[in-house]
Amino acid sequence: MAAELASAQDVAQGLRDVGYLADDATALVAYLAAQLGKPILVEGPAGVGKTQLAKSLAQATGRTLVRLQCYEGLDEAKALYEWNYRKQLLRIQAEADGTGWDDVQDDIFGPEFLLERPLLRAIASPEPVVLLIDEIDKTDQEFEAMLLELLSDFQITIPEMGRIEASSMPLVLLTSNNSRELTEALKRRCLYLWLDYPELEHELAIVRLQVPGLGEQVARRLVEVVAMVRELDLKKPPSIAESIDWARALLLLGVQDIDEQIFRETMSVIVKHRTDLDLVAERVGVKLSSAQEAPGGAPAA
Repeated sequence: MAAELASAQDVAQGLRDVGYLADDATALVAYLAAQLGKPILVEGPAGVGKTQLAKSLAQATGRTLVRLQCYEGLDEAKALYEWNYRKQLLRIQAEADGTGWDDVQDDIFGPEFLLERPLLRAIASPEPVVLLIDEIDKTDQEFEAMLLELLSDFQITIPEMGRIEASSMPLVLLTSNNSRELTEALKRRCLYLWLDYPELEHELAIVRLQVPGLGEQVARRLVEVVAMVRELDLKKPPSIAESIDWARALLLLGVQDIDEQIFRETMSVIVKHRTDLDLVAERVGVKLSSAQEAPGGAPAA
């Protein structure tokens, strides 16, 4: 991590400067990971800022972000490296007749024939990077096992070339939506951070930071309504990013308060499934309507 981020407080301030409002636990874990040279496993529901944490750490520290997006079936060739077979074949064909196989083999298994994928790129980078292994829970246990050498020793072994060690210490974050249990071998190599949906005041501070032009009344009303929506049994609760999108939309529309009509007209910004739309309109819309009818405009009990 950059030299000026010398404490958890400095990490929190650095993240805030790039628009990420971290709580104390997040700042502390990020600081410890950098100082101890440990990866961070960040778990939590979708849309709470796990991926954005890695992006913001890269911005705050001036590092390049190297991202590996995980998916079912991801293999070593897409994550680590693969050989440029066409280039190797051309080199073999270009060799003079009579050249021994040992000479050709030594020639074609060199760095110039290696195609770096995200994991090797992060290890081989001469400058410190932030390595994001995003949604690790979408892969299988065999892929996790392949990661263990990198997470333990920040090195990769290529049979034809030997061991490649990190020339600079990467800051590694693995994110998981907790869709499956990760192996103990992977977990014990990482510091652990659980990110959940923020408390109301914290989310209000995030909205203020990201959408400073939004009025105080509508901003508070927005996070209150989002909290009500998340309490429902939805296919996809609204993320923090969607709260921010909604705030920007309300600012653009010049909204001064969120009543039932405004909510119904704009709720598709935060609700993204057809069945969820009906449920949210019925439950939250009714509450907003009742609040309007209550004396003084106060929310009805």
